[in-house]
Amino acid sequence: MRFSVLALSIIIAALLVTCIQPRSASPNWQAGQAYYVNHITLALEHLERLKSIGGQHADSRNVFKSLRNEFKKAEPYASYLNPEVGHMANGPALPIFKEDNLRVLFPVGLQKIEEGIYESEYDAERFRYEIEITAGLLNNLKKGIVFRELTAERFFVATHQQLLRIISLSISGFDTPVSGLGIQEAATSLKSLVDVYQLTIRDLMQSKNDSLDEVFRNNVQKAVDFIEASRNFEAFDRYTFISFHMSAITKNWVDIRKSSGLWAGSRDFPFNFDAPTFFERNSFNLAFFTPNVNKNPTETQIALGKKLFFDKRLSDNGKLACASCHVPDKAYADGLIKSKDNEGNPLERNTPTIINAAFQRKFFWDGKADNLLDQISVVFVNRKEFASNAHELSPEILQDTIYQQLLTDAFGQSPRNNLDLIKAISSFVSTLTAFNSKFDRNMRGEEHSFTSQEIQGMNLFMGKALCATCHFIPLTNGTVPPFFNEMETEVIGVPATAENKALDDDLGIYWKYNAEIQKGRFKTPTLRNAELTAPYMHNGVYHT
Repeated sequence: MRFSVLALSIIIAALLVTCIQPRSASPNWQAGQAYYVNHITLALEHLERLKSIGGQHADSRNVFKSLRNEFKKAEPYASYLNPEVGHMANGPALPIFKEDNLRVLFPVGLQKIEEGIYESEYDAERFRYEIEITAGLLNNLKKGIVFRELTAERFFVATHQQLLRIISLSISGFDTPVSGLGIQEAATSLKSLVDVYQLTIRDLMQSKNDSLDEVFRNNVQKAVDFIEASRNFEAFDRYTFISFHMSAITKNWVDIRKSSGLWAGSRDFPFNFDAPTFFERNSFNLAFFTPNVNKNPTETQIALGKKLFFDKRLSDNGKLACASCHVPDKAYADGLIKSKDNEGNPLERNTPTIINAAFQRKFFWDGKADNLLDQISVVFVNRKEFASNAHELSPEILQDTIYQQLLTDAFGQSPRNNLDLIKAISSFVSTLTAFNSKFDRNMRGEEHSFTSQEIQGMNLFMGKALCATCHFIPLTNGTVPPFFNEMETEVIGVPATAENKALDDDLGIYWKYNAEIQKGRFKTPTLRNAELTAPYMHNGVYHT
């Protein structure tokens, strides 16, 4: 049968159009979910192999490396779905004190297994037990991946969390404190990100912004190449890696999420998903860290809080204001070894800065307040500080016509107690954030002004010295990334004097439960603005 020239031309044209049509632009979330299931399954297989050969076999370290690599590929989604179990599986090998039942849980998980393989002390029976418990944790994570389908929101949130894990947990040594495998695992996480991206949304991105797709994949490859060129944990240049590579990748990823049109972001998480890096002025979502009763304060409430912050009439004897101990020129610390009470006598501890205090999960050195509102309330009722009743408004404040107007504007009526005043002060303190330092500008790649000594110092801080395994980048405090729901506390043996001959007798968090494991344990504070906040430690023992 012969076709007419016209009919043949139509067929050829149709075929050409079909050939040049882009592949399906719909996300393939099933493929991404299958990827995570596959790699958590492979991690379990390596765990079983390790169980059979033990921790001192010639092949134990290689099996452990493979196990951790497979886990890192599944970790974004596994730990997103079940943060608590994910943290147990890949958290620090330290005993855990459970406040709900006062029990002390022995450490388990991959980091505990790591100790059995890389350190000299080895107990075969204990090692086998740790593997069995860890297998239970990974199986629990696998169930979550299998039964909870991948969606756009889950994918983008999980990936955002993993990008932060790379810079705050992997390259700092937090994930692998004994083996130092975290540098290599950063490359694994990046390559895995591209793998899942290609399985799920790359076709869509090519149809929407082909150049962005290419730039993103090229930037990831450059970062991987940088890691491959220097795998040594102590020698790895974290400054260059974050400033020149990770910040570029994070910017690309934010652009990809926006360009995809699949998910607009959410204020239910600690991140501002539109911030191009983790070192922007607005990288973190303040509302996430704020108690529900005080979210989204008005400008009037903040202005009221600022005026109250400097007013000594809040204290019963009119001698103390918030600013008495938190002096703006001293980064909102006070420069004293220990703060002064309302009679001019030393208080129990040193005053920490309150800049970025809103991004904490515990307040006071001993963690006695769970949020900023509670912290301010404690100061109000403390007989050595404001000595005021939180439920009785200061007559001097109430009779001040300026305050009468501010209070009415802020809360719709003139309050009859201090609770609204505490909310206002909390709202003001929450504005005291600082994320535009030389450090931030360098980390986001905006400038490259670190001296060679500063680069060396940062690489020590985030590497060999292990500072960043407690003072997590980028906040440099103890709020644990990437979920920011818990606050790290540590027993580091602070001395009574700078001669370092005897421990300080302050027991810290021990007051709450009288548990032996809590003796001498204190909250990990931020190190931002440290040059302005001497003297240091809870007792002000060090002046430099």
